[in-house]
Amino acid sequence: MIPLSDENRTRNVPVASRTILVTCCLVFLWQRFGGDWGRMAAQALGFTPAWFFAGGAPEPAFAWVPYAANLITYQFLHAGWLHLAGNMLCLWIFGDDVEDAFGPAAFIAFYLMAGIAAALAQALLDVDSGTPVIGASGAVSGLFGAFLVLHPRSHINVLVPIFIVVDIVRLPAWVVLTFWFAVQLLYDLFDPAAGGGVAFRAHIGGFLAGLVMTPLFVLATGRRASRATG
Repeated sequence: MIPLSDENRTRNVPVASRTILVTCCLVFLWQRFGGDWGRMAAQALGFTPAWFFAGGAPEPAFAWVPYAANLITYQFLHAGWLHLAGNMLCLWIFGDDVEDAFGPAAFIAFYLMAGIAAALAQALLDVDSGTPVIGASGAVSGLFGAFLVLHPRSHINVLVPIFIVVDIVRLPAWVVLTFWFAVQLLYDLFDPAAGGGVAFRAHIGGFLAGLVMTPLFVLATGRRASRATG
């Protein structure tokens, strides 16, 4: 299932989520067209578990940011156009609702913290991995968790391929997001290699972090989620 839109009306312009979206797109263009620097970005700014647990990059050429800052910088890098498009579509759909519930500043903190939790979840069972983790999907998974807490009964329009037929279906958020989480969990448990490098454990970690953090952010910000239209 591919989410296309939700049916919530937000009260405020989602400045923070749209800024993150534009930043990710600009960074990706730099990766693609920035020559040697762009090509080195995944290693220098991605999150590599072995380097993180060893205290930093083994070579000065890859030490572009202070130690542990890669937990944040990796969230703005992407491996390809489809990787970028999928994450930015989900950020566009769910980011405005979560930002509306928390406010811009708290949204940025929530988003980055979900991304950090996702990276650590991916790393903890493979601390010696030398493969850099990149992408916004861990942080976006945190938005999925937040949306499930904030708007479980609102509806999401999803694209559903059924054999050779593709249809747009309107489903409750709890159905879409619970199904998505179950797929990530099954892949990670039984066939993690099937995703072709997809960090399923990061998705799981980000999602669970979103579930846990959302009530705390609602209490801390004193804001209420906008009401769903459907």
